[in-house]
Amino acid sequence: MERDIQTIFKSQKENSSKVAQMSVKDRMERVMRIDNYLKSDKNLSSLYEALYNDLRKPEVEVIATEVGVVQTQISHLKKNLHKWDRDHRVPTPLPLLGTRSYIRYEPRGVVLILSPWNFPLNLSLVPLVYAIAAGNTVILKPSEISSHTSAYLKKMISELFRLDEVAVVEGDASVATRLLEMPFDHIFFTGSPRVGKIVMGKAAEHLSSVTLELGGKSPAIIDETANIPQIARRLAWAKSVNCGQTCVTPDYVIIHESKKREFIEEFRSAIIELYNRSGSGTEKSPDYCRIISRYHFRRLHSLYQDAVGKGAKLLIGGNFEEEDFFISPTLLENISEDMHIMHEEIFGPLLPVISYNDRSDVREIIGRHPNPLMLYIASREKKNIRYFMDGNPAGGTVINDYMLGYSNPNLPFGGVSNSGIGKSLGFHCFMEFSNKRSVIHRKWGSLDMIYPPYNDRVLWMVKTLYRWM
Repeated sequence: MERDIQTIFKSQKENSSKVAQMSVKDRMERVMRIDNYLKSDKNLSSLYEALYNDLRKPEVEVIATEVGVVQTQISHLKKNLHKWDRDHRVPTPLPLLGTRSYIRYEPRGVVLILSPWNFPLNLSLVPLVYAIAAGNTVILKPSEISSHTSAYLKKMISELFRLDEVAVVEGDASVATRLLEMPFDHIFFTGSPRVGKIVMGKAAEHLSSVTLELGGKSPAIIDETANIPQIARRLAWAKSVNCGQTCVTPDYVIIHESKKREFIEEFRSAIIELYNRSGSGTEKSPDYCRIISRYHFRRLHSLYQDAVGKGAKLLIGGNFEEEDFFISPTLLENISEDMHIMHEEIFGPLLPVISYNDRSDVREIIGRHPNPLMLYIASREKKNIRYFMDGNPAGGTVINDYMLGYSNPNLPFGGVSNSGIGKSLGFHCFMEFSNKRSVIHRKWGSLDMIYPPYNDRVLWMVKTLYRWM
C-alpha cells in the first residue's frame, strides 16, 4: 500500500504542472464528469444502497443532503469559474503610478482531501470539485468507517479520472498517517478538532497550507420572542436528520425559562409527526438514520449515562438499541458543566436543554466553550439578535432556522479558532485551493528619480510624494 501511495503521489506531482495549464473549459469538463455520473439512474441506485448500508440513510436524504449539495456546487462553478480564473485587478497607490496591479489565482499543486464518514459523498466531492476547478491534482482519502460509500467513491473516480489526475486511496488511520508524511501542497481536512490538530502538525513539517473544517458545540439560543411551534419543529428535524451526526447541527439549547415547557411539548409533538405517526416507534420509521458504528453508539450511550448519573433529567426519548445502532431523539434538562456531554461535540441525537432568565447569562454559558462552528438564534427581536451575535464569535450564524449554514455557495462556510481554519463553498473554496499570486506590471514611468545618491532634492520629492498619498 505504501509503495502504491508513493507511486500515485509521484505521478500526480509530475503531472501537476500539465494539469495546472488546463483551460477553464477543460477543468469544467472534468468537473462535469462527476455531475453526469451522479445523474445516472444506475449510479444513483448504487449510491442509495451504499449510504443505506453505512447509515441507513433514506433516499430523500441522499438527494437532499448528499447528491443535491454536490450538484448545487457544480452548478455554481459552471456559472462562475470563468470569472474567478481571470486576473483580478486591484487599485494601485500613487507611488506606483505607471504600474498595473492584479491578483492571479494559480493552482496549489498536489492536494490531499481527508473526508469524514457522516456525509461521505457530499464532504468528499464538494472540496474535490473545487480542487479540480482550481487546477490541482488530488488524492482523496475517504473515511474507512463509511466503507460502502468509500468503495463507491473509489469506483466512480477510477472510472472518471487517471491516477495522475485524481485518485481515491482507501484504508484506516494508518493510511492517512502515511499520506500526511508526504509533502502535499495543500491539505483539506474535515473532522474533529482533535484530529485536526494532528493534521496541522503533520502539515507544518512540510509547511503545507491547510483548510480545517472542524466542529464544536454549536448552541441554539431561543429567546422569549421566538415562534416556539415553528422553531421546535425545525430543531427537531435538524437534530434528527442523519441521526444528529452533522457538524452543523445544534449541540445544545439555551432557552428563555418562560418558553422551556412549551418548547419541550412542541419538540415532542414534532418528533411524533416526523418519525412516529404510526405510533409504532421512531425505530420503525424508514426515514430515521442509524448511528454509524458500535464505537460511536457506545460513545453516545456513555455521554447519556454520565449526564443522567450526574442529575440530568430525561424529557424525551432515551431509547438505545445497540444491535440496531438506534438512538431515539433525546432531550435532557438539569444540565451541569461537570457532565461530559457539555465538553465534547455530541454528534448524535442527544440534545441538552439549558434555561436562562437574563440574556447576559447566554454569553456566559457559551463563553465556557471554544468558539463554535455555528451559532443559532431564534428570535423576533432585532436587538436580541444583534446582542447574541455581537457577544458570541462563531464561524457562521443562522437566524430562525437550522442546518442552512452549508447551503448557500455565495457564503463562506467554516469555523473560527477551534472550529476550523479556512473557508469552503463557492469562490471561498476555490481560493482555498489556489495560490494568490500578486503581480505588479510596470507600463510606464520609473522610480529612478529617488535612487541614490540622495540629496535635498530627492528628500523633498519623497516627502512630497508620500504627503499626498
